[in-house]
Amino acid sequence: MIYKARFESAELKILRFLNKRMTLSDKDKRHYLTLRKSYEGEVLFDRKTEKLTCDCLILNDLLFKVNNTTFQIDSLIITGNLLFLNEVKNFEGDYYYNNELDRLYKRPKDDEYLNPLNQLSRSESLLRQLLQYIGYHFTIEAWVIFINPEFTLYQAPLDKPFILPTQVNSYIKKLDIIPQGLSGKHKMLADKLLSLHKEKNPYTTLPPYAYDQLKKGQTCAICDSFALSVRGNKCVCEDCGHEELVASAVLRSVDELRLLFPDRKITTNLVFEWCVIFEFKKRIARILEKNFKIVGYGQWAYYE
Repeated sequence: MIYKARFESAELKILRFLNKRMTLSDKDKRHYLTLRKSYEGEVLFDRKTEKLTCDCLILNDLLFKVNNTTFQIDSLIITGNLLFLNEVKNFEGDYYYNNELDRLYKRPKDDEYLNPLNQLSRSESLLRQLLQYIGYHFTIEAWVIFINPEFTLYQAPLDKPFILPTQVNSYIKKLDIIPQGLSGKHKMLADKLLSLHKEKNPYTTLPPYAYDQLKKGQTCAICDSFALSVRGNKCVCEDCGHEELVASAVLRSVDELRLLFPDRKITTNLVFEWCVIFEFKKRIARILEKNFKIVGYGQWAYYE
């Protein structure tokens, strides 16, 4: 069962918001696209593991600090006597592995990529240290999961913990037939790990931005287009045709504002200026009053 679900990180959300409202530098755009692709790959793997019927606890997207060293785990599956540590990679295209040098390259330009085995080994070692620190002793199986079906690895070594795209389903089936059940100690371990999980990543990288430099307007929840029109109680995207209730669209904009500008108070005027598309402030005020607590009176009132 899923014991800790995966959600977009604050860093990815902010970069996604900024990408549609300003022109990112080439470096920031590459960073955003890398984060997005990684997240999409992890979600693909989650769709596989959430179908597991064996007795297990699945913890996704964990961030720990051990001995002043921070490390992340994409997916940790707790079973009867084994912990499965999964490092998910959403690589796409043709790669080859140099067994003599233990290096990974992408064709056709022979660009060297960071060997995911190094990251896997580091995470496994730090997880083992963490378990020892909190008083648990489990055998760890660590794997690199290449989840993208468009990924090919030439000269794939047989003695490395690689799960290739064509092997993912078999790997899931292997997990599903693990006979050992869970006990109270497994849930205690999962709860302890969740208590040690760090919500804020210290290595978050964001470009500088300011309210006045960002493009204003309500965007589509599906394609991020600004080409929306209001028809009754719905917002309709002129590009992809997606329809969304006005109230839902306004609340999405509030979430966006709160994440981008946590120090700004949410007021009717602020939301009205940010959304642009909605003609009447009273309509926005009604939505805010229904979903948030109002603080203060008159022109000094805000919502929280």
